[in-house]
Amino acid sequence: MQRRTLILAAASLAGPFLPIRQPLAEEATAVPELVTDDVAVTRTFNATPERVWRAWTEDAEVTKWWAPRPWTCPEARMDVREGGFSVVLMRSPEGHDQWMRWEYTRVVPDERIEYVQNLSDKDGNLIDPATAGMPPEFPRDVATVVTLVPEGGRTVVTITEHTTTSKMLMEYSRLGLEQVMDQMGQTF
Repeated sequence: MQRRTLILAAASLAGPFLPIRQPLAEEATAVPELVTDDVAVTRTFNATPERVWRAWTEDAEVTKWWAPRPWTCPEARMDVREGGFSVVLMRSPEGHDQWMRWEYTRVVPDERIEYVQNLSDKDGNLIDPATAGMPPEFPRDVATVVTLVPEGGRTVVTITEHTTTSKMLMEYSRLGLEQVMDQMGQTF
């Protein structure tokens, strides 16, 4: 049986972001245990909220840190405003492209970004996760909140994904978010 690498986008869709394997044939009929929990990752960066905001909102900045290694983010088209959406590409070392769309529901500059993550095509049109080879429990929509809180010349950043999914996907989501946040920290 050929194994195919999947990514956990936007950490539950964000990203990301970490490779997961497709279920073996004998596992395909198993019903995953579903859970309802938030996945949250917090980091404190040696940067002002304005600088961290640029890391989240500018095309060239996002490509520096979004995607777990060894994946890369060769393209990000950011339109961070309420009602706007961004399209972000993650590419595997083998050249597999995974596009994501982040649609913004609330934006408070230098403080807060709320968006819904989805898998998409390169133009930002939503696609069903199953057509991208994702497991049945992979969520179509992942509500995400990013907060930036100033703290003495530094910024505390928390990214929270609100989703219902399997414990396995939630763990991959957490690991993916931790990795991209650590990579973001290296850009300051």
